[in-house]
Amino acid sequence: MPLSSCAAAPAARHPWAAVIAAGLATFCVVTTEMLPVGLLTPIADSLQTSTGTAGLLISLPALLAALFAPLVVILAGATDRRRMLGGLIGLLVIANLAAALAPGLGWMLAARVLVGLCMGGIWAIAGGLAARLVPGHAVGLATSIIFGGVAAASVLGVPLGALVGDLAGWRWAFAGMALLSALVLALHLTVMPPLPATGSVRLRQFGEQLANRRLQAGLALTLLLVAGHFMAFTFVRPLLLSVAQFDVQWLGGLLLAYGIAGMAGNFLAGVSAARRSAATVAAIALGLLLAPWLFLALADSHVGAGVALLLWGLAYGGVSVGLMTWMMQAAPRAVEIASALYVAVFNAGIALGAWAGGRVVDAWDLPATLWLAGGLAGLAGLALLPSLALARAGSQAMR
Repeated sequence: MPLSSCAAAPAARHPWAAVIAAGLATFCVVTTEMLPVGLLTPIADSLQTSTGTAGLLISLPALLAALFAPLVVILAGATDRRRMLGGLIGLLVIANLAAALAPGLGWMLAARVLVGLCMGGIWAIAGGLAARLVPGHAVGLATSIIFGGVAAASVLGVPLGALVGDLAGWRWAFAGMALLSALVLALHLTVMPPLPATGSVRLRQFGEQLANRRLQAGLALTLLLVAGHFMAFTFVRPLLLSVAQFDVQWLGGLLLAYGIAGMAGNFLAGVSAARRSAATVAAIALGLLLAPWLFLALADSHVGAGVALLLWGLAYGGVSVGLMTWMMQAAPRAVEIASALYVAVFNAGIALGAWAGGRVVDAWDLPATLWLAGGLAGLAGLALLPSLALARAGSQAMR
């Protein structure tokens, strides 16, 4: 039996609508994951807990997503992936409603456990859908749209959630996400074709894929690039205020510009990685090496620091789709397994990077996080050299 648990799906009547539905699903789950970022203080005050303890509302889903992504794929068995994805979106509706109605911290943390389950499952399943929905020549664009939900969540989702929270209260922000998730579920049920599975994924198959050298390289690159990014970007607000000396009224516009650059990077990387994944990931690593160091070098100039921030957004915007494409190419007959491992390591990188960044700031200072973030990206670039050499040799052999 092939390692992939997915059979060829019947042709979708509305393939691009199905792709957009998957992209909206990733948008909803990532927005839900990050929503407390802009609402942490009012949530903590309302639930009568400290801001530090309320930070668990952000770290807990990321850690659980790392655990749940492989488990969801294993437990899914032969369930049609259309039903599985629909069930997870429905669970996301419940998680947001539970958060909106939470009477205390315990209830709220339970709701965030559900978010972690949805994060791991939706990413693991949606990540490999592009090849099942559109022709081969359009897979790069379709993957970019699906992962564009992640970039769009940082540009639109979190700021809008914070705005709703400021105007009507943080509970209405979660209620609004419940409504949007319900609408996405209705779209999913309308346009997503059946996605049958042939057989079940076994734990043994995860072990087999972990012996795949190219998959190992992709997981190592994911950990280095994601952890390095979040080591510094977790502290982007104090970096902009204290290091670059921006006035607080500039923060919203700067982060919006960062997010727009990230969306551009997402689509550029998606189209490029479908043809040359190693070169694309190498360009991303170079961008993530240069951006934080340029930010430090140009911090005395608002224009220079702003340009460095845009480069940072452009580079990091390509990480999700670039590395997901790498993983799919590394394990074309085991896409769900590769996706689950990728999601697990990606979310572990978020949690590890944010935690390590905090330790670095406490032990040294804010600029140290930028030096280390660039250094980890540099290590990723060095790790890519063998893959780049193989890709170049293969290209020359085809001439």
